[in-house]
Amino acid sequence: MRDAYPIGNRRLGLSAGALIIAGVLLVGIGAVGAWLKRDAPGWSAEPRTEFTAHNPPAGLPTALTTGQHLHWSRCTSPPTARTGYDCATMKAPLDYRKPDGRTIDVALIRRKATGPNAQRIGSLVLNFGGPGVSGVSELPELLNQYKPLLDRYDLVSFDPRGVGATIPVRCGKTADDTGYDGARACSEHSAALLPYVGTSHTARDLDLMRYLLGDERLHYFGVSYGTTLGAVYAHLYPSHVGRLVLEAPVDPAKDRDEKLVSQVKAVQAAFDRFAAHCAARIRHCPTGDGPAEAARRMASLADRLEKKPAPAGGGNKLDADDLAYAVSNYLDLGTDGWSPLAKALTALIDHNDGRPLSKNADDMGSADDAATPRDNSRAAQTAIICADSSLRPDFERLDRDEARIKAASPVFGAAWSTGVYLCYDWPFDGERARPQVNADGAAPVLVVGGTGDPTTPYPGARNMARALGDGVGVLLTAEEEGHGTYPQNRCVTDTVDRYLRTGRVPAPGTVCRGSMS
Repeated sequence: MRDAYPIGNRRLGLSAGALIIAGVLLVGIGAVGAWLKRDAPGWSAEPRTEFTAHNPPAGLPTALTTGQHLHWSRCTSPPTARTGYDCATMKAPLDYRKPDGRTIDVALIRRKATGPNAQRIGSLVLNFGGPGVSGVSELPELLNQYKPLLDRYDLVSFDPRGVGATIPVRCGKTADDTGYDGARACSEHSAALLPYVGTSHTARDLDLMRYLLGDERLHYFGVSYGTTLGAVYAHLYPSHVGRLVLEAPVDPAKDRDEKLVSQVKAVQAAFDRFAAHCAARIRHCPTGDGPAEAARRMASLADRLEKKPAPAGGGNKLDADDLAYAVSNYLDLGTDGWSPLAKALTALIDHNDGRPLSKNADDMGSADDAATPRDNSRAAQTAIICADSSLRPDFERLDRDEARIKAASPVFGAAWSTGVYLCYDWPFDGERARPQVNADGAAPVLVVGGTGDPTTPYPGARNMARALGDGVGVLLTAEEEGHGTYPQNRCVTDTVDRYLRTGRVPAPGTVCRGSMS
């Protein structure tokens, strides 16, 4: 089931593994030599200056602020983080309304800045989306996308509440099961945690993190769901906002079900653009001579898979819902995903081979790419969405919304429509229908939206910039296909990097040309 918020890490032009391989090839012997030299006797470098902040979060006991220090040490997991990364644990209140009560351990990871002390700005905290994505696992996977910023920033990420190693929510068949077996299982195994895993609680963790990292203001890069987290932080702590980038924003003006409707329309539009390209440019196009024929072929294919799922390797099967999720995830890659999608559909249609599509079929998208034995992405995603959203519709509205979503997209509507039931039997109330993100008085926040985004539709970027407040939200538009445009679009990358290095925002109305220009 595809859930109400778009999940996944940021868009990759290449797979995470391919990016890592490419990075190894680029740095080659020089990087290996540097690592060897660092471990060699007599190697020395400029002593690192640690930053100190003097504005601790208000209302917290000194044991958690001035009395707490992050003890960084070599990471033991995930395996990709064992070289070149440091890990630490931050103590935070479980309930910020009772700051002297129970504490939790928040898992952090860091890649130290490589530039001279005099050029360092501080830490750049990254959230890669979700909700439910482990920053500890993802930073090593996605480092190459942000590596040019290492000359000015320590790159820091973390496991948000409920995720990975930070009070992981358990919703499986047993207390040790990281899978998802429904709301009743969540209540049985994690009832004491569920009221405290929402975005506003994690935003408060961010402010404590900012202080312990030594920054007077938070510098932050959030993608997809990470934009909601960053915007909520800006609302709660406008005077602590440093340089915030919100890319591929989730629409703060819509409730959970309204987002589903706008998202399914956007992914259908992206598929139609793919189908038109396929008909014009790809020989033996599997979707036929255009969008209308593509919808008919996809409906026939979905019906076939509903009756008899296709083999997908490893004993797995590809059914009709898997087909919709897989196609959506290819569309998230923008035009880079169009040719592989055509090949994968051809394999399925002509040879009943679901393996190429199955790599993208999991409804958690790329969140599982860096899965570990502790990975609980699906359970955490559901818990955070339902903690955030107060929407608990009755069955009459559920039926109405389900029908509306099905009607909005002939290819994706049926799969997306089940998302309306996500929180209907959740055991706790959610916080509010829509997040509060107005941040009057904050420093300018850079909001980046792609006009062809199939997962967080472009109108949400406009709404986010507007909701942050006059003089706060600054919109940068990219005429690009796909979910996220940094660092794929050179203009976006240059503009974002300049803002993060200097604090200078682009002129109002700036547009970066791209694949849709």
